[in-house]
Amino acid sequence: MRNPASFVDRVVIVTGGTRGIGRAIAERFLEEGAQVVVCGRAAPTAPVAAGDREAIFVQADVREADAAQTVVRLAAERFGRLDVLVNNAGGSPFADAATASPRFSAAIVNLNLLAPLAFAQAANAVMQKQDDGGVVVNVASVSGTRPSPGTAVYGAAKAGLLSLTQSLAVEWAPRVRVVAVTPGPVRTEQSHLHYGDEAGIAAVDATVPMGRMAEPADVAAACVLLASPAAAYVTGANLLVHGGGERPAFLGASNANKRT
Repeated sequence: MRNPASFVDRVVIVTGGTRGIGRAIAERFLEEGAQVVVCGRAAPTAPVAAGDREAIFVQADVREADAAQTVVRLAAERFGRLDVLVNNAGGSPFADAATASPRFSAAIVNLNLLAPLAFAQAANAVMQKQDDGGVVVNVASVSGTRPSPGTAVYGAAKAGLLSLTQSLAVEWAPRVRVVAVTPGPVRTEQSHLHYGDEAGIAAVDATVPMGRMAEPADVAAACVLLASPAAAYVTGANLLVHGGGERPAFLGASNANKRT
């Protein structure tokens, strides 16, 4: 009898699944027995693999209009079904909101909000025809739940992604579940671009109640949990993966909270 929590024979797409958080998500689903398709603008320097199992790579820029249809069609034709979509691709460089160009802002919204919508629409069209439906997991960010200076448009797009998650969950129920995972700071190969050297990373670690930034594997575990039958009644929900969040600034500034 099939283990109801197993991903064996299940098919998973992870956008931006060739590095960082996306790669960790893809590798975790491979470990769980899934057939995994990853997409990105460039092929990974090493195959996305776990043990003797390897993900299928599709070269695609998620910002392009036909990317979602291409990737979803390939997965569905190759394996005959699609069970999980993880909308992981996203991000933004730092930019001053006062001077950011309209072209830049449109590109950030496209990558972080419109591309996930296009992939979700393409995946939903396949999942609605399956007896057991499917799951869309949107990887958001704490930048969409609090001020995001330096990445204001990115934060606004991620806030939109959280709102989109709730709306799609209502429209596509009961066959397709739509959920969000919202990481806080995550230590990846690009952490130095945001936090500087190891001293800067350690300083950020110290602000997190759990004593460290998340690792990509922490986010991957949350995605697997929400995509699994263990979360069969969870839809429209947002799981915060931020180690307890950020200590309020006023607590450090106020003398009333300092102990002698």
